Amino acid sequence: MADADKTEPSKLTFKFIRGVEGEKADYDWPDGADIVRKALAESLNAKNVAFLLGAGCSSSWANDKEVGIPTMAPLAKEFTAAPKEGDQSFPTADERDALLKQFGIDLGAAEYARNLERLMELLFSLRFVLVRSSLSDAATRLKTVESIIKKVQTFLWAKCTNGAFANGDHTVVGLYESFYRKLVLRDRSLPRPWVFTTNYDLFNETAMDRLGLPYTNGFSGVVERRFNPATFRYALAEQLDVTSRKWSAVDGFVYLCKIHGSISWTEDDHGLFPIRETAVSKEPGKVMIYPTPAKQNSSLGSPYADLFREFQSRIVREQSVLFTMGYAFGDEHINNIIYQALTIPTFRLVIFVDPDLDGESAKLRALNDPRIWIIGGAGRSAGRKAHYFDTIIEEFMPQRPSERIDDAVRKVIEAMAPKKEAAAPQKGEDDDES
Repeated sequence: MADADKTEPSKLTFKFIRGVEGEKADYDWPDGADIVRKALAESLNAKNVAFLLGAGCSSSWANDKEVGIPTMAPLAKEFTAAPKEGDQSFPTADERDALLKQFGIDLGAAEYARNLERLMELLFSLRFVLVRSSLSDAATRLKTVESIIKKVQTFLWAKCTNGAFANGDHTVVGLYESFYRKLVLRDRSLPRPWVFTTNYDLFNETAMDRLGLPYTNGFSGVVERRFNPATFRYALAEQLDVTSRKWSAVDGFVYLCKIHGSISWTEDDHGLFPIRETAVSKEPGKVMIYPTPAKQNSSLGSPYADLFREFQSRIVREQSVLFTMGYAFGDEHINNIIYQALTIPTFRLVIFVDPDLDGESAKLRALNDPRIWIIGGAGRSAGRKAHYFDTIIEEFMPQRPSERIDDAVRKVIEAMAPKKEAAAPQKGEDDDES
């Protein structure tokens, strides 16, 4: 009777939705991970492969603490919280009061407390109007708006340069290293992969530098590295035979496009190539980051026009696959390009996201398109998620041969373990009888 009352603990499952009604979508761990891994291995061998890494990839928690960079929602919550007395790094009480009285804008409103980009969109729009206004108090109002814009940019710069990752914690950069180790398994006869990211941090560059992987990010030069979009047309090759001039593409070469800018970019008045890549300083300076969907305007100029053109060019090619990770489809200008790519019959979109998330990802799921794959849900253990960057790397991305051998050994040990446990009581009984 006691055994009958026992209930099995509920299994952790995740969803692998491939847009076909009636097809199984719920999968158990760990067998379901093998199914996804095989499907992704096939997709990674497509002719043209690109990745879009969002803010979620640079956020990671350890011991209930953020050891990476918070995503936009917690950043917005922190920035728009009630001002601390004497703290000039956040909007002051006077600035908040001025916004409310002059424009009817409450910084504490839910819309801005959840999304810092919405606030920046508004501030950039106000600045656009005030610069052109003939009102007598326009200059005073503009000063307030520009002060808050600068504080947002300084706040974001600080979050991207200070934190556990800048003080000895290698959790996040370690994840990026693992990602690139697996990415370079791609067949060298295929075009090199492209990595697009909306993040301003330097985790991608740091990971590839530590692994010794060659890559181009659109900059050329040594003493002064300046943005030149022509570098995206270059490939790195090694000469196989000096006499016959045979060349072969170098393994592991990656194209990196930071479509929203970077904390290591700055701008000066140097003619044709004004965007320069520098070492990250201790002060924000004039960094090239635009955290606002008014990036629609910013993206019209270089380098953003060039970077978005590369993004569009890469994913609309025949037999292209775009993997999105840590991206919740909150940027309209990026979404529009992805929707354009979906008009190409051979395009495939693989999304790692919470399958129950509302918004654009829900609209994509509702299309019921077999070319759109959505992967997400509960992770292998409690507290983890199938759509988080660490799980994607550890569980879903194809493994190196050495990893497959390690997994095979682990499975053999796990298979043998129950036999040892079953044998133990028998030995004890024999001991008692003696």
